[in-house]
Amino acid sequence: MQQSLKEKTAKGLFWGGISSAVQQLLGLVFGIVLARLLSPEDYGLVGMLVIFTAVASTIQESGFTTALINKQDIEHKDYNAVFWFSLTAGVVLYIICFFSAPLIASFYQKPALTNLSRIVFLGFLFGSAGTAQNAYLMKNLLVKERAKIDVIAITCSGSIGVAMAFYGLAYWGLAIQGALFMAISTLLKWHYTPWRPTLHIDITPLKSMFGFSSKLFITNIFWQITSNQFSVLLGKFYTPQEVGYYSQGNKWMGMGQSLVAGMINGIAQPVFAQVHGNNERQAAIFRKIVRFGAFISFPLMFGLAFVAEEFIFIAIGDKWMPSVPFLQLFCIWGAFTYLWNIYVNLLLTHGKSNIYMYVMIFIGLLQMGIVALTFPLGILWMVSAYIGSFFIGLLVWNYFAYRLIGISLYQILKDIIPYLSVTLFTFAATWAITYGIKNIYILIVAKSCIAAAIYILIMWCSKSVVFNETVKYLKDKNNAISHK
Repeated sequence: MQQSLKEKTAKGLFWGGISSAVQQLLGLVFGIVLARLLSPEDYGLVGMLVIFTAVASTIQESGFTTALINKQDIEHKDYNAVFWFSLTAGVVLYIICFFSAPLIASFYQKPALTNLSRIVFLGFLFGSAGTAQNAYLMKNLLVKERAKIDVIAITCSGSIGVAMAFYGLAYWGLAIQGALFMAISTLLKWHYTPWRPTLHIDITPLKSMFGFSSKLFITNIFWQITSNQFSVLLGKFYTPQEVGYYSQGNKWMGMGQSLVAGMINGIAQPVFAQVHGNNERQAAIFRKIVRFGAFISFPLMFGLAFVAEEFIFIAIGDKWMPSVPFLQLFCIWGAFTYLWNIYVNLLLTHGKSNIYMYVMIFIGLLQMGIVALTFPLGILWMVSAYIGSFFIGLLVWNYFAYRLIGISLYQILKDIIPYLSVTLFTFAATWAITYGIKNIYILIVAKSCIAAAIYILIMWCSKSVVFNETVKYLKDKNNAISHK
């Protein structure tokens, strides 16, 4: 069983990494093209609607995906109840949002948002038809299938979004791209999932999951509001351009951070669930995932911050240079986001949705207070203080992880500090080596190549266990493919 679980975990990380890498590469290409074709105002208009789609998506999902993943004895009726609930909620919410569109446009004083929002909101409607299928894929660790779904969906939707922007349809390209991604993703989830809903609608199974999922629902609603408060504040009190700069910085950080999250989130909770009740094994798995995440996340995210100016200028042009500080600030937090996700997955595996709810509400209220206090100081001060609150949250999560499986803050620091130290040394050395380079194109190539070489060399010389295991697994995978 131990070997089987180890193989499943390694396979999940591998395919999660492949999926995330391909998605981010495609996202990079489409993002660059769209950013060059569109203006900050175009991104700003779509960014103003993020909070509404996020809240609606949370309502239609209502925490049942996580509840299904953690349910031990799962039957057809459980999936069926979640499917019909989610679909019904999605339809009702879309109708409400459709007729509320003029109010949203009036709030922001942007008439174009009326029709634009009705297209954007189709995304959560399409997604509501795939909630149960998504839970099935995650529950059964079908990471390879999820990888195919995401890659195909982003390729098709991105191509159409770019084509529309090229022909002068501006923000409509962004809106159609988002809605189409969810539509294609849902169709493919149906294709790769053997489970099918039946017309015998019985919501009784939801009652057994409600105690767990309701807390996730409340938490996620509150969290979506607090985490998207900037899109509302900037849209109301600042200009669409500033919303666009903020959104662009957050977007590129999200693409880098998603590479790590895609690898870890797809396997963490199902793997923790399979060893539930064995705290010693859970702690060992937890620490191993923490070390692997640090090995990947620190050089990736701090590296993106390190080349942010060159990257933004070369990729999307000097009109987007005001987004660089946002990107760098978000990358600092993005490097540690994987820790947040691991803590949350551990808590939910232990059924502690009540703790999850209380902590998230506490952190959300803290963030709202911080934003209110720093609002007069300007956008960058608000974002900086907002990001700082996440690190307070990590301390709170660790306290509960210690109570559950005995993971101390000292152990976590012991696991991540070596990778953090190597990463910071790598970029300090790279900066010193490349300081005299003036050509921006040569500079970004030199920074990337030199930093990668230094980091890999240090990992190899120090005989890093995570590094050696990763190399060995990739070699074995390559040999297996070669002999087919």
